[in-house]
Amino acid sequence: MEAKLLHRSISPFAPTRDHPLRCGLANKPLRSPVLAVLTRPAKNITEVAEKTIRPEGDAIVTKYEDSWFDLVATNHLSRSVQGTTGIRSKRSGYKGLVEAASAAYWSVNPAEQPDLVISALEIAFPRPILSMIRTLMPAQSKFTREFFAAFTTVFFAWLVGKCEVRESELDGRREKNVVHIKKCRFLEETNCVGMCLNLCKMPCQTFIKDSLGVPVNMVPNFDDMSCEMVFGQDPPAISDDPAFKQPCFKLCQAKQKHSATCTS
Repeated sequence: MEAKLLHRSISPFAPTRDHPLRCGLANKPLRSPVLAVLTRPAKNITEVAEKTIRPEGDAIVTKYEDSWFDLVATNHLSRSVQGTTGIRSKRSGYKGLVEAASAAYWSVNPAEQPDLVISALEIAFPRPILSMIRTLMPAQSKFTREFFAAFTTVFFAWLVGKCEVRESELDGRREKNVVHIKKCRFLEETNCVGMCLNLCKMPCQTFIKDSLGVPVNMVPNFDDMSCEMVFGQDPPAISDDPAFKQPCFKLCQAKQKHSATCTS
């Protein structure tokens, strides 16, 4: 892994005396000069399944052939994460994004990780654009929830993998407000429950609610690595969320149970 810490003289991956996750950042987060990138639908994503032996047993590994637009979007988000943490990576593409996320996970206190990702998302998606969307889209409407679900499947397949819109019942009626991610690309690449929860689920739920005004509950399935994003549904408290009681995968170096204490 080729990554270095800009304002520190030690590696962010070196474990501390207490715990490898207790090493905080000593400097103010940097800001990326890039404002935003609009990408086309990920039409050229090609998934090739092959058998491989992993610590969890036989598993199907998904391979992607990212289009040029997918790489632009991925590199933009990766630079936003790097700019927030102050940790640089020489790798590009999805591997570079995972490396930047891994560096943040190992060098930042778990309680601070969701806020760090939210800061990175605020860099990647400028607030004026989000404010305009929030003004034009009424938060408590079926149209808005279904629009965000459809938008996610079209424009964010490069980030989460192949996904589709599904129906659910909300307030006694059926609507297409659920994004079903067949196999989350981020979870598959990281093989870490903690990174899924601290760097994806929690910050994304908060960012979408605060910036767009629409609650969303992300429900990962750690058995098959699928996930559902339910727009219009508030997530449960951490103490009541089954996801935070899930032990991590054998492949994860942390090998710890990611309960509520992991984020405090």
